[in-house]
Amino acid sequence: MNKSKPTLLILAAGLGSRYGSLKQIDKIGPSGERIIDYSVYDAIRAGFGDVVYVIRKSFEDEFKEVIIDSLPKEIETSYVFQELDSIESRYEVNSNRIKPWGTGHALLTASTAIDDSFAVINADDFYGFNSFKLAYEYLTSTNGNITEHSLIGFKLINTLSDYGSVSRGVCQVDEGNYITSIVERTEIKTENGNIFFKDENSNWINLTGEEIISMNMFAFKKSIFKKYKESFDNFIKQNGNDLKKEFYLPSVIDELIKSGEGKVKVVETNEQWFGLTYKEDKIIVKTKINELVKKGKYPSKLW
Repeated sequence: MNKSKPTLLILAAGLGSRYGSLKQIDKIGPSGERIIDYSVYDAIRAGFGDVVYVIRKSFEDEFKEVIIDSLPKEIETSYVFQELDSIESRYEVNSNRIKPWGTGHALLTASTAIDDSFAVINADDFYGFNSFKLAYEYLTSTNGNITEHSLIGFKLINTLSDYGSVSRGVCQVDEGNYITSIVERTEIKTENGNIFFKDENSNWINLTGEEIISMNMFAFKKSIFKKYKESFDNFIKQNGNDLKKEFYLPSVIDELIKSGEGKVKVVETNEQWFGLTYKEDKIIVKTKINELVKKGKYPSKLW
């Protein structure tokens, strides 16, 4: 591991269940590149030193063949497994539970593989080079402040799908651009140029599109693992018998802020998010990637 540079942590444990087979992860680049490939490419050229993946044991061999073995050998990579029992807890868990505990649990499983500051992303989201550059610059310029972290925030308008509603964590910030709360808004959609979300009373509420939202791209100091472990223990104490409840990454951020144990600054990116929320999104994503290649933002073959 290159200890002088931050690590990129990629949450990829959901890929097997989401796509059925890793070989079916959509190829969107002109030479068959996947979204996860563009993330690694952007992170390395932004200055990150190595890549750690969180995966499931059940698709280890396939993941190595499809993803890791396709990377240049000079990119240092490793992976950890997210399983139901990856993190020990003093509290009992329902023996009928099969599924791991969610994105916060996934992050926690990487604590043994990361020695210093890091950025975390989802495996199936396209964040753009500038987002990784901002994360790298933040981590390398604030090394001394171990309790301050960052969210690379996107404008809502840059994260919507043309083919259906999405859920997004909408951020409230103070005058210093530090997050005061993240509120999950479900069923955000566009209609006749307007953006709406459905509130808890099933009322449709207008949004401007300028809201800063979370796409699970955070720049963390290593101290964050201690907070996630404490929160996970409390989560299991309360929900260990639940067969479906999940320990989400943003929920701990909200706890961190409200407890005063840390701060999270929003660093806004102007990048356009791409994602494969709906099968119809694939054509749009491929078109946008090809446009970036034609503009010289990416080579026609990454590796």
